[in-house]
Amino acid sequence: MKYCIGFAGKGGTGKTTMAGFLVRYLVERGKTPVLAVDADANSNLNEVLGMEVETTLSDAREEMKNAAPSMGMTKDIFIEMKINEALVEGKGFDLIAMGRPEGAGCYCAANALLTQFLEKLVKNYPYIVIDNEAGMEHISRLRAKDMDVLILVSDPSARGIQAASRIAELAESLNLGIKEKYLIVNMVKGNDLETLSDEIKRSNLDLIGTVPEDSIIHEFDLHGRPLIEIENNSLAIKKAYEIFDTIIKD
Repeated sequence: MKYCIGFAGKGGTGKTTMAGFLVRYLVERGKTPVLAVDADANSNLNEVLGMEVETTLSDAREEMKNAAPSMGMTKDIFIEMKINEALVEGKGFDLIAMGRPEGAGCYCAANALLTQFLEKLVKNYPYIVIDNEAGMEHISRLRAKDMDVLILVSDPSARGIQAASRIAELAESLNLGIKEKYLIVNMVKGNDLETLSDEIKRSNLDLIGTVPEDSIIHEFDLHGRPLIEIENNSLAIKKAYEIFDTIIKD
């Protein structure tokens, strides 16, 4: 049975970094294969994981909508082929990117077929890690329901906590079947957590842990290096792994 963990939060909180760290954590612990899903329109999970993405599912959706009459194959065969083209293979994990949101016009047929084949695809993976956009539009439209855990990632700011709380409320309203929701405060330094304690209480989110600010991550980002290559002595990775230990059940 698959175990699905999603990440969400406003831009700049490090949610994509946390999603990449979880993929690495699962691979290191032999919980493979993992399917990493980049569901953020401003996608860069592939950069964190050190992978190249040439095709997204939105590309397939646009092609089907605009060129369906001249495809020379049935729509279901076309979509299945495009999903296979979009799947990027890594060591112990695969990556697929959703791509841009829908444009003008009706995408009902394409979305229905994408949903159908994605549901088949995820059955091949015991663990699925999803990096969501703040609005979670891909999750609602493509019906990636029954998520076991949604991790709301915030930076050490009141606005970050408030955004995480709003996203949690949105996820609840979409009836996504999320079993557990947790808050991680990322890039913490000094007395940040003490200052934010009242805001965290008001959010009604379950704070599962904090991850410290880490100069190694800044250095890797500065030079465009994949964060998945950071050594295990990184403070951020150590704390992230401690959090994942409480979420991932053997």
